[in-house]
Amino acid sequence: MNFSISSSPFLNSGNSISRIMLAVLFALIPGILTHLHFFGWGLLINLAIAIPTALASEALMLRLRQRPIKPFLTDYSAILTATLLAIALPSLAPWWLIFLGTAFAIVIAKQLYGGLGYNPFNPAMVGYAMLLIAFPREMTTWLPAQTHNIAFMDSLRYSLFDILPAGRGLDAISMATPLDTMKTQLGLNMTIEEISQHFQNLFGTLAGYGWEWVNLMFLVGGMLLIFMRVISWQIPVAVIGSLFLCALVFQLVDVDTHASPIFHLFSGATMLGAFFIATDPVSAATTVRGRLYYGAGIGILTYIIRSWGGYPDGFAFAVLLMNMAVPTIDYYTQPRVFGHRDD
Repeated sequence: MNFSISSSPFLNSGNSISRIMLAVLFALIPGILTHLHFFGWGLLINLAIAIPTALASEALMLRLRQRPIKPFLTDYSAILTATLLAIALPSLAPWWLIFLGTAFAIVIAKQLYGGLGYNPFNPAMVGYAMLLIAFPREMTTWLPAQTHNIAFMDSLRYSLFDILPAGRGLDAISMATPLDTMKTQLGLNMTIEEISQHFQNLFGTLAGYGWEWVNLMFLVGGMLLIFMRVISWQIPVAVIGSLFLCALVFQLVDVDTHASPIFHLFSGATMLGAFFIATDPVSAATTVRGRLYYGAGIGILTYIIRSWGGYPDGFAFAVLLMNMAVPTIDYYTQPRVFGHRDD
């Protein structure tokens, strides 16, 4: 009689890379639908360009590296990278911008380091940072948060052919984000109250109109991931907590020139970044204490860049800077080995 023998471990949790990636993609759906509701069809077009680009780039690099293609394409990691980058890009992003950013993220930030599990930096944020540095104008062309701002075919024509609806210029249908507006107007010596009154149509109850709801839905999706034990709580809590405390301290110092902690939490990429980007299992810290330090560093750097840096949000740069610190953080936060003592 022949027995089938397998190597240890014989028990496992049933998790796999593909199941984890699918769970993260599923948790992104509430935020994606809310984004489509407030900012139009642009995100859907971003996804339609980014996902095929990511799969094609991954397949090409695997072929050049003489690695099997199907197992890596079906782990959904390339699709998740493309989805995160597509969400981060403006709704009016031209097709070539999406293509360049996605291909750069997969080829340079992921595959050239050896593929999934070897990349020291978050690929989606590498692609985003490259685009923001190289193409600042295209990366800051955002639609205002309105339910029916621009039709699907108009969005598609602009993305593919740079053609806007007749009689409508780009400046007429686009505007700065709430974070960008707040930063710019504070630099012009306006107070928070004056900014809120002057740009009433841009701000909602908690933060920017539309942005607050998008962030709230990503918060819901992130809480679902924690409940499903796909991610641990330490990094999101540290990111949100440190950003909240920084904003609170400076608002207490001067309420007229520093936005509220709630504004920072529900603006820009805060919730998307805290739950879906900073928690990347490859480029994030791995020890329990290390995750807290790593997340706190992201929150603090995000606030510093938003307040005094050259970019209105800065979450991507905060993540990449803390990615650099991960080896050191993990080295100094290793848990004590049971059975050993300090001499």
